[in-house]
Amino acid sequence: MHIVVVGGGVVGMTTAHELNRRGHQVTVLERHAIAGNETSKGNAAQRSYGVVYPWADPAMVFKALPWLFKQDGPLKLRVPPSVETLKFMFATLRYAWSPGLFGLNRRAMLRLGTLSRERFLALEKELNLAFDGAHQGLLHLASTPEALEGYRATHDLLTELGIPSRLLTPDQVRETEPGMTGDGPLYGALSYETDGTGDCHLFSRELAKACEANGVTIRYNVEAEDLVAGDHKVSAITLRREGGLLETLEADAFVICAGCWSNHLVKPLGLDLPIYPVKGYSLTVPLKDPDHAPASTIHDDNFKVVSTRLGNRLRATGFVELTDFNRDIPEARLATIRKSVESRFPGCADLNAAESWTGFRPMTPDGPAIIGRGPRDNLYLNTGHGTFGWTLSAGSAAVIAQVIDGEEPAVCLDAFRPGRFAE
Repeated sequence: MHIVVVGGGVVGMTTAHELNRRGHQVTVLERHAIAGNETSKGNAAQRSYGVVYPWADPAMVFKALPWLFKQDGPLKLRVPPSVETLKFMFATLRYAWSPGLFGLNRRAMLRLGTLSRERFLALEKELNLAFDGAHQGLLHLASTPEALEGYRATHDLLTELGIPSRLLTPDQVRETEPGMTGDGPLYGALSYETDGTGDCHLFSRELAKACEANGVTIRYNVEAEDLVAGDHKVSAITLRREGGLLETLEADAFVICAGCWSNHLVKPLGLDLPIYPVKGYSLTVPLKDPDHAPASTIHDDNFKVVSTRLGNRLRATGFVELTDFNRDIPEARLATIRKSVESRFPGCADLNAAESWTGFRPMTPDGPAIIGRGPRDNLYLNTGHGTFGWTLSAGSAAVIAQVIDGEEPAVCLDAFRPGRFAE
């Protein structure tokens, strides 16, 4: 079967690999000149299988307002907010206040995270990909006694689901991360034992090369304009090539993995995907003193900044900003990220010389990604992963490939069903 995958980010490339591995003829359409060059380019570099949780978190609703007015607060909002931003915020509140929904969605995402880890390990064993990847765990620091106490419920849930984790004392944290010599407040941490790291941009590019070597066609610098569809099937997709030339590409099936840009393709077919571009920032810099750098991934709850070791580099990421597609990088955001790193790993890198980045996480208002059959029989969706696209990409690719091949998915996809927003 000839299958077109729209989007060459990490979700699109893992999907292409899974479909190719199953014997399908695959064509990937990517609007950039290389794979993984949008949201996948400068993300947090953590594959946080045990950390995944829904965006619509009722516990966070009452913390959000103070964060907006705190200079270093992790949540930012453009004032006045756009109509699209307000719609997304009100939808988030509705899902956050739906009784029991957060817990159900969290369990579904954790199960998909477990599958994703299994698929990543298998993929890395199958292919020799150079992307500074490792699986040495993640530490979620507790800057207050209350934070550490709150981690106990998470630890219990992970234990119930068979996901290894430990509650650590401050001494155990420093033993695990000897480079953490800063004076930031520390009362312990929750250790996610099986979580991983890796440069998502490098991974996407390396996987693209491996896919091409195995017969996948990747067409760069093409814009997917619209789907040509009847009442039951999509027959083709219209592309805009360099120079503005239009082309129609026929195929047997189509998978939309276009992140924040997915909705414009499926909305004309009657399915409105409420995916919002949640903005984030990162700094990437070579290490100056590796002995004083993270060994793996550290989530600093004091600033809500994630610092990750990528070989001889440091990647530090932070902020959730609701500002539509504004690509500005305010110095204040970078200053907060630098402040977090210096409070935990002083002197590990020259942060003023770091490469800065901003990008948009394709977030759904409830939190789970959109995975499953779309509004036509041969149209499929694997998109809207929010902040967890890198983490969940391998698992999402596996289950959408199973759906396409008519198999029972390895995890229940009820929480991820594409039509849930119209219910």
